[in-house]
Amino acid sequence: MIVKNQNLKFNIIYLFILFYISLVVGFYLGEDLNFGATEDWLRTDFPVIKDLSLDLKNTLLNYESYGHRHSPVYLIFLSLLKKLGISYDALRFFHLNLSILLIYFFYKCLVLKFNNVEKSLLIILSLSIFLSPTFRSLAIWPSSRIAGLFFFVLSIYEFLKFQKTYLNIHLLKNIFFLIVSSYMSPNFSLFVIFFFYHYLKRVNIKTVILILLFCTLSSLPAFYYIFVLDINFLTAGTPGVASEQAVGLSFNFSNKILIISSIVLFHFIPFLINKEFIKDFIKSLKKNVIYVVAFFTINLIFFDYLPRFTGGGFFFQISNYLINNNLIFYFFSFLSLMFLAYFVKNNLNNLIIFILLILSNIQNTIYHKYYDPLIMILFFTIFNSSLSNKFFKNKLNLLYLYSFYLIFILMRVIKNNYLI
Repeated sequence: MIVKNQNLKFNIIYLFILFYISLVVGFYLGEDLNFGATEDWLRTDFPVIKDLSLDLKNTLLNYESYGHRHSPVYLIFLSLLKKLGISYDALRFFHLNLSILLIYFFYKCLVLKFNNVEKSLLIILSLSIFLSPTFRSLAIWPSSRIAGLFFFVLSIYEFLKFQKTYLNIHLLKNIFFLIVSSYMSPNFSLFVIFFFYHYLKRVNIKTVILILLFCTLSSLPAFYYIFVLDINFLTAGTPGVASEQAVGLSFNFSNKILIISSIVLFHFIPFLINKEFIKDFIKSLKKNVIYVVAFFTINLIFFDYLPRFTGGGFFFQISNYLINNNLIFYFFSFLSLMFLAYFVKNNLNNLIIFILLILSNIQNTIYHKYYDPLIMILFFTIFNSSLSNKFFKNKLNLLYLYSFYLIFILMRVIKNNYLI
């Protein structure tokens, strides 16, 4: 990370140290901005890790009984460390430091994508992840989700390298890291569709077939574990549609479309502060509004997400808290669909990303934490928009982004301490 201006270099180093210290302080204070990471670790993660370290086979065969709906792969890794005698707190602190690699490789992705942008700006952008409530919570309280996201970013890094070089070695690394990511957090597995969409345009059919075969063979252990051994942990502890139903899958995509699109809009806020974009967006309203109104109306008819499912994203929660109904949420959902229509029109790349975000959640519950800081990472790496380039032309945009995250943290603190 070479920065021409020496003073700026030192300021960035100090910024990193400040953020790292804040994370360590949060570690010792038991910070949990997500209001759930602590319970997930104490009640589901650590008991599994402890039992895996004592009896790997029987714990895996009875994994569903722990009420854990995340993959056991990363927990197996942590259990091996515990078996070596690493203490409870040392295990958490090791995970915290490992999580910081996510920020580093996000920066490496930015360097590949924006090679004409000052590296100092790319570093400052990547360091903003330190302010993500989800990153902080899941770094302090170990989670498979953050481990999966790290390997997903590695897969994006190799994909971006392939787009620069068209060397098959980067294609293979991309698929390999995506598979590792999927074993830790299965929702990322669907992004193989996105990558294949791009590879089909660049590699021969023989290579495509070989990669498909590799992906199929790599997925067999997961299919055997879930479908043959019938250890379906994916819905464990998920509230069902009926109050007496303990576990539920949901294929009501209207719920997912309206909620996830509103979450995407929430995380896009710092990037939409652009006069040129706003003018262009307003011009597009007349062209898109009829289609969006029809699409929104259809989804509104079938929308049945309940507050008791928990989650739902910022706009859903604030709507139910302030006026005890979904009216505010519906307004922002409609607005979010208008923005998404602008980004996906004549852009199959962005449409695929949005569809995969929808399909990656098969549970009734839809949590904001699933998309933070994922949305920002996608926006600056594989999302197609001139906004990402324009973002760096005004250095104040970094200030807006940092302010956004600080306000987000403040809202989390208020919610966790005064509203729950």
